[in-house]
Amino acid sequence: MTQDRICVGAIAGAFGVHGEVRLKSFCAEPSDIAAYAPITTEDGGRRFTIRLTRPVTGGLGARIDGVSTREEAEALRGVTLWVPRSVLPSLPDDEFYHADLIGLEVVDTGGAPLGRVRAIFDHGAGDILEVVGGSRSLMLPFTRAVVPTVDLTARRIVADPPGELGADADASA
Repeated sequence: MTQDRICVGAIAGAFGVHGEVRLKSFCAEPSDIAAYAPITTEDGGRRFTIRLTRPVTGGLGARIDGVSTREEAEALRGVTLWVPRSVLPSLPDDEFYHADLIGLEVVDTGGAPLGRVRAIFDHGAGDILEVVGGSRSLMLPFTRAVVPTVDLTARRIVADPPGELGADADASA
């Protein structure tokens, strides 16, 4: 929650021969990435102006100012794209930016520690929290039933792992 910049996408490689890139957007509405400016590299060393061109397999086609050849576009493969948090929209109370959840402590409904959020995955059916504590890892559906409380101020999540997950966590604690 203390981050002043958020990763909104990544360059997946070149597309075509005239410097277009394949862009992977991490925004809820993928095309919104072009509206957030300035977009920079993670270290802030480079600034980009992005102009979307078309949907492509696995992302969006885009033009980046100053990139005019396939080789220049390919050299950007893997570069992550960051924007100031202040340009992102505010979210309703029951929605969160993934960056705000990473690293939060996770406890069960009795207060016993389960671990910390290492990652959030979305494979199409909803978000999954990867919670790591010691040598165990839990994959928790990010639903109100399993995660009834997210307290960003206290930097804590209360989870009620489903049946076997909760039993496994208790057994290995």
